[in-house]
Amino acid sequence: MTQTVYLLLDMQNDLVHADGPSGHGSLGDQVRQREIIAHTAVALQKARAAGALVGFVRVGFSAHYQECPPNSPVFSGAPAAGLFKLGQWGTEIHPELEVRDTDMQIVKHRVSPFYATTLEAQLRARGVTRIVCSGVSTQAVVQAAVRDAHDRDYDVVVLEDCCAAHSAQEHTNSIESIRRFCRVETSASVALA
Repeated sequence: MTQTVYLLLDMQNDLVHADGPSGHGSLGDQVRQREIIAHTAVALQKARAAGALVGFVRVGFSAHYQECPPNSPVFSGAPAAGLFKLGQWGTEIHPELEVRDTDMQIVKHRVSPFYATTLEAQLRARGVTRIVCSGVSTQAVVQAAVRDAHDRDYDVVVLEDCCAAHSAQEHTNSIESIRRFCRVETSASVALA
């Protein structure tokens, strides 16, 4: 029997909310233009109706950023900008995406949701064999999740219309580069049962 989880990747206020730090930049523009929040809300509702598990992955650091890699081109600026601080508004999931107490919660300190997290332990404990995922950004967490899940022998599906990158071209390039590791569907086409 196939047990499916829908993993929502980095759909947190710092990255996807219009009032967040990314809201006024190129990523925020793409999130709005591609209607990522609305499409993701549809996919989330569909997953719950189908009885699939739901998991929220977010990047987050403790108050003094002990886990933040100081030499990372991606994360090194987070402490000075006050980004991704756990327990703050920025690391909360976007308010239009309902989070339930029974949902899996994964906090990561790097790009991949598998690196040094409890994700794989939670998936194995629940008998998950199929991962449906989406989020921001396509070229970072989505690609990392797909490749790592593939190498751990999961059946992987990406919901293309629920993902965004810093440009339309970067998104398209990222989706094309991961097609050999997953199936690419949309919130409308995916079967989550």
